[in-house]
Parts: sequence; C-alpha cells; structure tokens
Amino acid sequence: MTTVTTSSSRGQLEGGLPAEVTSFVGRRQEVAEVRQLLSASRAVTLTGVGGVGKTRLALRVGQEVRRAFRDGVWLVELAALESPGMLAETVAEALQIRDHSAAPPLKVLTDHLRDKQALVILDNCEHLVGECAVLADTLLRAAPDLRILATSRHVLGIASEHVVPVPTLPVPDGDTARPLEALQQADAVQLFTERARAVVPSFAVTEDNRDVVTAIIGRLDGLPLGIELAAVRLRALSARQLLDRLDDRFRLLTGGSRSVLPRHQTLRALIDWSHALCSEEERLLWHRASVFAGSLDLEGAETVCSGTGIDREDVLDLVIGLVDKSVLIREDHPDGVRYRMLETLRQYGRERLSARGEESQLRRRHRAYYRDLAARARAEMFGPAQVAWFTRLQQEHANLRLALDGCFATPADARTGLSMATDLLYHWITSYYLGEGRGWLERGLAAATSPDDVRGRALWADAWLAVIQADVPAAAARLHECRGIGERLGDESILGYADLFSGMIAMWEGRTGDAIGCYERALARHRRTGDPVGLALSLIRMSLARSFLGQSGPAIAAAEECLAVCDAHGEGWHKAYTMMALGVEVWRQGDLERATELERQSLEFNRSLGDCLGVGITTEVLAWIAAAQGHYERAARLLGILRTLWACAGAPLSGYGHLAGYHDECEARTREALGEAAFATAVRRGERLSHDEALAYALQEEPPCPEARQESKEERAPLTRREREIAQLVARGLTNKEIAASLVIAQRTAEGHIEHIMTKLGFNSRAQIAVWVGEQARGGEP
Repeated sequence: MTTVTTSSSRGQLEGGLPAEVTSFVGRRQEVAEVRQLLSASRAVTLTGVGGVGKTRLALRVGQEVRRAFRDGVWLVELAALESPGMLAETVAEALQIRDHSAAPPLKVLTDHLRDKQALVILDNCEHLVGECAVLADTLLRAAPDLRILATSRHVLGIASEHVVPVPTLPVPDGDTARPLEALQQADAVQLFTERARAVVPSFAVTEDNRDVVTAIIGRLDGLPLGIELAAVRLRALSARQLLDRLDDRFRLLTGGSRSVLPRHQTLRALIDWSHALCSEEERLLWHRASVFAGSLDLEGAETVCSGTGIDREDVLDLVIGLVDKSVLIREDHPDGVRYRMLETLRQYGRERLSARGEESQLRRRHRAYYRDLAARARAEMFGPAQVAWFTRLQQEHANLRLALDGCFATPADARTGLSMATDLLYHWITSYYLGEGRGWLERGLAAATSPDDVRGRALWADAWLAVIQADVPAAAARLHECRGIGERLGDESILGYADLFSGMIAMWEGRTGDAIGCYERALARHRRTGDPVGLALSLIRMSLARSFLGQSGPAIAAAEECLAVCDAHGEGWHKAYTMMALGVEVWRQGDLERATELERQSLEFNRSLGDCLGVGITTEVLAWIAAAQGHYERAARLLGILRTLWACAGAPLSGYGHLAGYHDECEARTREALGEAAFATAVRRGERLSHDEALAYALQEEPPCPEARQESKEERAPLTRREREIAQLVARGLTNKEIAASLVIAQRTAEGHIEHIMTKLGFNSRAQIAVWVGEQARGGEP
C-alpha cells in the first residue's frame, strides 16, 4: 500500500495480523508480484528506503493470502527490539507461543513451526539483518510449509531469498490534457487526497489545483511517508502554500539545486521541516520520547520527558501538539490511550537527542521510571488492581526489556536490574515471557553476587520459574543458596519462600509428608511477616498436598482460608488457583456438580487473563470430572484439548506433576469405556479445536452435538485438512500449477500432496479423487 506505518496506524491483532485503520491505496502490481513469489519461494524480502511503504505492502499481502495458510499469518514487529539476543523470544511472543519449558527459544520456535503451514512477516529487519538471516534460515530448514516475508532496508542474504525492491509511487506528469478523473485515480494522488481529507474533509483534486497537487507529489518524489506528512500540513496551509514551502525548504537544503532529489534526502528534508514546524518544547519532547521502545503512555511521557525545558503540567498539551503534527500517533486501548512513533521519526529523534548530549541521561531516566513501575506493580499485584497491572505490564513489555537490558549493560546498575526482574515475577509467569524472565534473573544473579536481600528474593523467584519448567535440580540449587542467605540475614520472608518452593520440589519427588512439613513452616513464617502473597501460595499447595493424602478436612480448610485471604484483598489470580485446588478435593469426595462449577470459575478467570498454565491444570480437572460422570466422549475430547494445551506450554502438568496419576487414571478409564478406535477419534476431535473453540467446549458454552455429528463424517475421510482442501481443487479440475498458485504453495508441494492422497485412498487417478470428493459432499461412503 501507499502509506508507511508500523502498528501506529493499525488496530488490535486479529489472528496474527493487525486490523488496518487507515485505507490501503494502490500497489496492485506489487501485491500481485509478492503473492506470486510466495507461491514459488519460501522467503521473500521487501527492500527499499525508509518511508516507502514496505510494512503496509507486507501487511496487505498477508491479509490477501491469509486463507492459504491454515496456521495463520503472523506479524513480528522488530523496530523496537534493540537486543539481538531477544530475537527468538520476540518472534515466539508474536506467534503467541506460551512455552514454559527450559528449551532454548530457537528450539521452541522450530518445534512449534515444524508441522505448521504459516506465513511469518518479519518487519524492520535492517538493524538485526544478520540475526534475522540466521533465524529465517533455521526456521525454513526446520519447517517445510513455512513462508517468511521480511521487510528491510537491506537484503537478508539467505540462499532461498527472493528480493523485491519496493519503489516509490509513480509521480503523475503535469500534462493538462490528461483527464482529471485519470489523474485522481493515480496511486500517489489518491493517497494525498485521502490523507488530506482526514484533516480537511472537503479537500478534492480539481482542475484548479491539479497542477499544485502534482507538483507537491513530484517534490516528494512519490515517497508515501512524505506524502502523508505533507498532507497533514493542509490543516493550516493551502495546497499552494504547502508547495511554496516545500520548494523553499528543499532548495535551501540542497544549495539551490532544483533537480529531482534523492529519496533519502527528500524524506530527511521533510522530517526536518516537520521538526522546524514544532515549537521548541514540542521538539524537545519528540527527542526525549524517542528513548521509549514500542509505545508510551501519558504518565511515562510526563515522568521521563519533563524537566529542563519542559514543565510536567505542559506535557499533555505538547503530546496533543505532536499528535496533531503526526509525530506521535494515538492508539486507543481498553484501559487508556497510548502513543506510538514511526520508527523513521524515532530514529530522527534519537539522532537529535544524541546531538544535544542528552541520550545517556534520558536512558537513565527511562530505566528509573520502569524500575519504579515494576516495584509499584509488585506492591499492588495482590489486590483489585491485579488484572490491570497484568495488562499494563504486557503493553510495556518492550520498554521493560529495554530498561532491563540497560541495567545489566551498566555494572553499577546490575543489582537494580536484578531487583526489577524479581519484581516482574508475575509478569513472567502469567504471560508469554516465562523463559525470558528466567533469563533476566539468571543474568542478574551472575552479575550481582552480593549475598543480600535482593539476591535472596531473586533466588527463590528463579527457583519458582525453574520448577514450572520442570528444571528441578536447578531449582533445588537456587533454594539451597537462598536458604543460606535467609539464615544469615534472619529474613523470615526469604526463608518462607524457600520453604514453600522446597515443598513443591518434595511433592514433585513424591515426598508428600516432607512437602507438608515445608508448607507448615512457610505458613508460619508468612503469617509472622504478614505477607498475603506467600500465605495464599502456601495455602494452595497445602490444600493440594492434604488432598493428595486423602486428608479431606485439612485440605478444604486450607482452601477456604485461602479464599478468605483473597477475598479480603480483592484478589483474583490466586483465588482462581485456589478454586482449582478446592475443586480437586470436592471431585475426590464425589460432589461432581460443585467441583465442575469451581473449575469453570477458575477456567473463566484464567482464560480472561491468558494464563496457559491455569487453563491447562483446570482443564485437566474438568476431564477427570467428566470421566467420573461417565461422560467419556467429553473426557476424551478434553484429553485431546490437553495434548494441545500442554504442548503449547512445553511442560505437561507444569508444577503439578504429583497429579499425573489422576490424568493417567482418567485416560485409562476413558479408553476402556469407549474402546480404542472411538477413544482415538474423540481425542483427535479435541486436538483439532482452535484455542478459543477448545476453551468454549471445556466451559460448555456451546452444545457439542452438531459439531460432533459433523466431525464424525469427517472421520470417515483419512485425509488431513490440507489434503481435503487439495482434493476439492482436484475435483474442480484445477491443474497442479493452478492448485499451487491458489494455495500459495510450491508446485512440487501440491504434487506431493496429491500423491499422498492417492496413496491413502488407494486410487491411481485424479478422476477417482473427484468421485470420492463428490461422495463425501453427499455424505456417502467413498
């Protein structure tokens, strides 16, 4: 398309791609070319100068080919990523992979994509071109049905890469004999007109102004970002005034030359002009806001950017001024407004900030702000603001990562970084970042070795993440050191958490009695220190341990005490886990209706939060309940859903390994009741559900019968979803080449699928496939 923007002009993600909130103009030929290349090549890179529209072109192609990729089209925004070592984590986050194993991020990615038919858009690779090349090559080798579409100012240089230079928009000539309607249809003119109407709704290209508009576009060399930035000036200028000022500006910058300007010089000149049109305070805010990664909110701007030259109370008006001038772009979120800066403008601002000698100071202020934000989140996490904090920290993740990286890059700030990484513990656990969080803690523990309270807290936090990842030896080693620090300092809080997580290890190892002893000591310490978080965590684990030994009374008492603690603080996350634990014991007692309701409430909360561990363990209990009720078809489908959930998490029954016996018993009982064939069919049905469909089924939000009937017919077809799709195209008479183009796959891939179809069905001709498809459509047996 002809606008250039990162996610700044886009809405929320819809299945991996953001919804466009500004219109897409032109680029028909480029879209067609890239689509065709993706059908034959596995890696395509869009190259061109900043501001030419590479991102929007990639997104438009992604939208148009979306149906050809059954596992989705995914945008990975790299502009805000400064640390090359976080590339794999960033891609995994964008693909919504919630892996809680201890596997390296690149292995997690390759394992996830190995059997996926997906398109991954790597956007803004130029500052990480070497790392992106290695990542892309690795993923393409591991995943035969993966396609990668990259945008970069430089080629990646991998073997399978096809490079598509993205040109500026054609500049219309000034031929007055050309019909006005034809001029209005030119891509560059359409873009200018639409963006102008955003600020002057009555604007139109007419016979009176056609020459002026054509000249403006010519002076901007057809550069989309230039056209957009210039059109905004019509808020205050006429088209003629805009042209005059462009002429003056460019003539001044090029020593009087009126020749066509190089594109990068055109863009620089236009940004210089936008900069000059800002007030001194607005320019200063622009420079300072460039230290943020991703986006920022008003509080961040007020705290980091105010000071010498900018009063805090003036920041709001200055932000409004920069929004009006299209330097900052407003993004509406359910919990408030955030502001994003195009990467080209951010780089310009950082250059200016560095030239003023203020970059180091502003980066320190940025780190201090996010250090304080993390501390506030920790202090308010156990309470009614909990979900709001979870959401906010996810929105601020790029800035948190930048702040942590800055801390650990400065030896004097390593202890601060370790404390910050520990304060973000719940952010790591409840989002996509558990492996990354453990990485930050490990980095901090290696850098800040003083045996003080900060290290003590970090050790038990790291141990918890290790337990979730099933890395029990590492967790035990961390807790041993943690306990030593706690004893030297006489710190009851550190010792309480050491006891708690030592109990979890004991449960993992089958030493339930020892675990209960650890939990009792943890409870006593947390009661003495008045720590509701430690108290709640210990009560949840105590309830599960007592239940596991068949001690129903103490198990229920612990859970009910924990519910009271959570309710007293208006807390939701620990309460959801408490309801899960209580549901386990209620199920054991045979009150299946109440157990179901407890697990459903827990699952609803964890679904709203996106906590895959909470979703997994609660779905487990719902499967056990279904088997106890004799609903074996439902139990089997839930077991199928669990295969997907735990594969996503990377650690089955993560942190709850002692419950594995219940899972095995449920599976054996259900398999026996249904028989091997029916059990396998039901499990496959559960595995095939999307994440949202799976949770809706687990919560019984939709009646399963019609779906089950439909799927039972599909079970007669021994083909995969992709093979059925190709079989239908064969039945329509398409050639192998036409099928490949339709599905955006290589022709040899289409041929391979057709061979597999004939092998599975025992056929030797395409005509037999066509007959089989027709019988399937009529519901008959092939």
